[in-house]
Amino acid sequence: MNTTTVENSHPAAGVLQRVRAFLEMIKFSHSIFAMPFALTGAFLASRQIGLFWPGWTRLGLILLCMVTARTYAMTFNRLADREIDRRNPRTARRPSVTGEVSVRFMAVSLLVSAALFILGTWLFDRLLGNIYPVLLALPVLAWISFYSFAKRFTWLSHFFLGASLGLAPISAWIAIVPPHGPVLGIQVVLLGIAVLFWTAGFDILYALQDMAIDRREKLFSIPAAVGIRLSLWISRFCHFITAALLLLFGLGIGGGMALGPFYWLGFAAVVLLLLVEQSLVKPTDISKVNLAFMTVNGIVGVVFGTLSIIAILLYR
Repeated sequence: MNTTTVENSHPAAGVLQRVRAFLEMIKFSHSIFAMPFALTGAFLASRQIGLFWPGWTRLGLILLCMVTARTYAMTFNRLADREIDRRNPRTARRPSVTGEVSVRFMAVSLLVSAALFILGTWLFDRLLGNIYPVLLALPVLAWISFYSFAKRFTWLSHFFLGASLGLAPISAWIAIVPPHGPVLGIQVVLLGIAVLFWTAGFDILYALQDMAIDRREKLFSIPAAVGIRLSLWISRFCHFITAALLLLFGLGIGGGMALGPFYWLGFAAVVLLLLVEQSLVKPTDISKVNLAFMTVNGIVGVVFGTLSIIAILLYR
């Protein structure tokens, strides 16, 4: 029995199938990459204004905004790249290309996620008296949309993606601290920039898979521009910067919180995991890119976020 027959016989089953395909298409499970850093920013910001933790309302709104912003960004990317993905053997089976998830379904999902994101930012003003999130909502949506086009004109596209994820802890801070304190703190900015370079580093590794396709399509990426060996060194340098910035973050540079042993345990784990990630991809063998990209980076986020939040809660 084909998919069309199933959907006609069981409309609910057809909808669920499309939703499952949609969530796989946007790699919903990869929300784990940025979420722990956003939560770290939220707990750090809460201590800044004298709260032990953000509370259910703030946490709920931050999670709503995080999930809907990422859903919007990934859906926009799949729509923008449909034709490029169609010509790439690695991505030609994506539901956005095969039609398993229709353009109409993606367009509706895009509008719904944008509306829910804006609603979440508005509720920060309505419920908590903080107007900054809603003022910044459209600029944030514009920025995470722009990333999808960066690969068409600059090899810095990896850093545009990094900046999009780096907004997570910074946005969480802005959602909590104003109007009680400074719009931004140096410590959370260090964390945001660390996330930027972490993301750029692993995105360069991921782009190694499409180096030949990018050159054929005249798309810009670091691997397409400089080849495998130099790309690996650039990725390693990005992750070195990440480790340096996380060191400064933990020390509380700029008048922030100097975090305790749980943070340094997480820091050591992140450095070790980044070394493992870099060791998995070699100039002569990039077959383990997905292991480095998906598994290791997921662990990095969970370990860092969990131990950092514990350290922040224990801060005296």
